[in-house]
Amino acid sequence: MIVGTAGHIDHGKTALLAALTGQQGDRRREERERGITIDLGYQYATLERGAPLTGFIDVPGHERFVHNMLAGAQGIDLVLLVVAADDGIMPQTLEHLAIVHLLGIPQALVAITKCDRVPIERVRQVQADMGRLLATGPYIAARQIAVSSVTGVGIDTLLKTLVMIQREVRQQRDAGGFRLAIDRAFSVQGAGVVVTGTALAGRVQVGDNLVLGSDGRPVRVRGLHAQNQPVDSAEAGQRVALNLAGERLNVDQIHRGDWLVPQWLFAPTVRLDIELQILPSEERPFAHFSPVHVHLGTQDVTGRVALLEGSQVLPGGRMLAQVLVNTPLQAVRGDRLVLRDQSAQRTVGGGRVLDPFAPSRQRRSPARLAQLQILAGAPSLESALPLLLTNNGSGLDPQRLERQFNRLRETWRLPAGVLVIATRQGPLLFNEHRWQSLKVALLAHLEHFHELEIDQMGPDRDRLRRFAALPVERPAFISLVDELLGEGALAATGPWLHLPGHRPHLSDADEALWKRLEPLLRDSGWVRDLASATGQDDASVRTLLRKLARLGLVHQVVKDLFYADATLREMAAMLRQLSAANPDIQVVAFRDKMGLGRKRSIQVLEFFDRIGLTRRVGEHRRLRPDNPLAQDD
Repeated sequence: MIVGTAGHIDHGKTALLAALTGQQGDRRREERERGITIDLGYQYATLERGAPLTGFIDVPGHERFVHNMLAGAQGIDLVLLVVAADDGIMPQTLEHLAIVHLLGIPQALVAITKCDRVPIERVRQVQADMGRLLATGPYIAARQIAVSSVTGVGIDTLLKTLVMIQREVRQQRDAGGFRLAIDRAFSVQGAGVVVTGTALAGRVQVGDNLVLGSDGRPVRVRGLHAQNQPVDSAEAGQRVALNLAGERLNVDQIHRGDWLVPQWLFAPTVRLDIELQILPSEERPFAHFSPVHVHLGTQDVTGRVALLEGSQVLPGGRMLAQVLVNTPLQAVRGDRLVLRDQSAQRTVGGGRVLDPFAPSRQRRSPARLAQLQILAGAPSLESALPLLLTNNGSGLDPQRLERQFNRLRETWRLPAGVLVIATRQGPLLFNEHRWQSLKVALLAHLEHFHELEIDQMGPDRDRLRRFAALPVERPAFISLVDELLGEGALAATGPWLHLPGHRPHLSDADEALWKRLEPLLRDSGWVRDLASATGQDDASVRTLLRKLARLGLVHQVVKDLFYADATLREMAAMLRQLSAANPDIQVVAFRDKMGLGRKRSIQVLEFFDRIGLTRRVGEHRRLRPDNPLAQDD
């Protein structure tokens, strides 16, 4: 169990922990000289025989060091809220209580300290004040114990209460990837770099490979301590110290706020969608795009909050929002963050992370807000997945979900009706009904294309994707087409996609013009000559000839020069004859065989190169035997 203190400056937090653990806090010289806690302190004690060590985190109470208090409050199981009997409730009492509430710390215990300095009536008055303060929040059942760190009154009662709570504590964190928000980094002679923090999720063991910081530096766990004891492995809910090894790793490169995670979970982000809560103590509404300090894990970064459901949030109100930070964060769904004002003078609110990979566009669209409402209400990945897929027609990336929920794919239990679609860029998850409806829609769009373009065999894949405008990315669209081809619902002729029964045909006007052009195209024809002979403009003739080329009736050899299909087949037959006599076909031999000029012969041979009938090798060509035109009919 990890116990963290909270409370106003000089209310006796450090002295109380010394009485509980027998260990002196404030080990830094400047802290002893000034008589106040400046940074985080750590102590460990066995509360009862045979029980594991309990970790205690002592946090500073001065308002100037709230950022240090926030770094220590992450991941604790119990907050020990300390209130001095002589002072009573003070500003940092209220702020620290609001912070632990925003962080979702599950349990609280109130210690009324310095009871030896005041009459019993004053102690009762402070207890009554605390009861009223806690009556409207999550800690209404928190027990209050009056103690004196000087005389020892109440210390045994407090210890027994801590023992009872420790027996009841059960870790509720997911067994996902290991996550450590670093709060200290130092160098130990003979060992090297050591980092410490509270493990927020997963397990770690000696020999594990992790990545460090926002640049993802690879490191290896060389040694490990948990709850101040050498161990081979540690788990969420423990204070851990890791001896790290890495190429050119230096303690100066590591800072409070850096994260240690496995490679698969490493995904820095600068946009997080959250469920925002503003404290009731705020004096004015919280406005859209307000600048803030964001505290998540042990990180303290600046950013802004974009409200998604309005232009302001009243004190005590809630709203979906997007946090845009200036420094990358590591976050997963369910993480708690605290927001302080731009000058870092007061806590204004906090929130629960819903999606650490928030979109930059359409963040206020009804579909996106519906997804966030699902993420806010669903207790698990499995319960959220069917609803998310129903509200997302473009599919979900499993790797992104792994990082969002800190759950490796092999631990998922996919609900019925969820399909895993293989694409060239990795798998995607789809709602089964949605996937089938996409198939129906694609076939309907293709049928409409045939109605509009009756003279075409069909579009290629990219043109069909643009024409259908289905709300899926290209990899999913290609998989959709491949499935339809495999089912026989779609057919392909070369690069062209079409319905199985579709046969292209010309319009009446084009058919009439083709009948006039066909006799003129026995051998070849230039567009300008054909247009002049038929009294048509060049554009009309060129458009028709290109349609005929798609139908396979003519072939475009060079720009504005077309050959009839029969003529080119005769040329292919002559190439086969030349190849039988000499596999290395020379331009001059082809020229003489065809009776063409050298320039035209080269144009025709280059056309055969393009369609794969021949392959140029130096100054000659070889027939490609695998091409249908290279084979006798």
